[in-house]
Amino acid sequence: MDLGKGQVAVVTGAASGIGLGLAEAFAARGMNVVLSDLRGEKVTAAAETVAATYGTQTLAVATDVRDFSAVEALAQATSERFGRVDVVCNNAGVMGPMAPSWELDPSNYRWLLDVALMGVIHGVRAFVPRMIEAGRGHVVNTASMAGLIPLPGISPYGAAKFGVVGYTETLRLELAMHRTGVGASVLCPGYVPSDIGVSSRQLSPAGIELAPLEDVDPSRLPQEDTTMEDVTAATLAGIEADLAHVIVHRGGTYDRDIRARVQGVLDDLPTSDAAR
Repeated sequence: MDLGKGQVAVVTGAASGIGLGLAEAFAARGMNVVLSDLRGEKVTAAAETVAATYGTQTLAVATDVRDFSAVEALAQATSERFGRVDVVCNNAGVMGPMAPSWELDPSNYRWLLDVALMGVIHGVRAFVPRMIEAGRGHVVNTASMAGLIPLPGISPYGAAKFGVVGYTETLRLELAMHRTGVGASVLCPGYVPSDIGVSSRQLSPAGIELAPLEDVDPSRLPQEDTTMEDVTAATLAGIEADLAHVIVHRGGTYDRDIRARVQGVLDDLPTSDAAR
């Protein structure tokens, strides 16, 4: 679908990071933008800045994506203010603790899955029926390179992001099978400098201790030269091209690791002799 003036985009996790970058990119196209985040004061300030900078209409809605009723209220607020929705970016996410899988309490997984996976599911359930009724629109669910390749030490995050990839691939097939006129893409960025580490520590429940990202051994972070502008440009282009997977990083270690994982799956397919 083409993106342009008069359309409406909804972005969760929009107070900072990729979410705010997407909100700005849509506004730069002349689109009206609904910015949603759990941090109410921060997302309100972000919405005011976007409106002043790009001369478009914005709406800020404080939303806990873990709560379906709150996401449904976000959809209702969007309808009441703008009367339509064209793009929904289910982008809200957090980082989890960094430790071997067997050392992590189940509560670590539950929190991250509730935000990063169930938040996506809630967004689809709240908005997609409205988009289907209108016969148009596109959904972008934010996953990660960690949803395409396993990254040791962050298994709660990886579990959530692999789930978002599989969920979106299924959603895309269903939308096409039912000829809804609605598309779906999964956004898979790699490491992009943002404040997700800081915001995750601020929002994490009691009992979940997150190491500051700056304390992580730099050798564990991919050294790709990728900017927020790369991510947002790839996302908008992916929507317009109706891509299944919006993969921002080309070449380098990500390319190598994705190819290795896919090849590993192919190598593990049983041969005809083994199948017998």
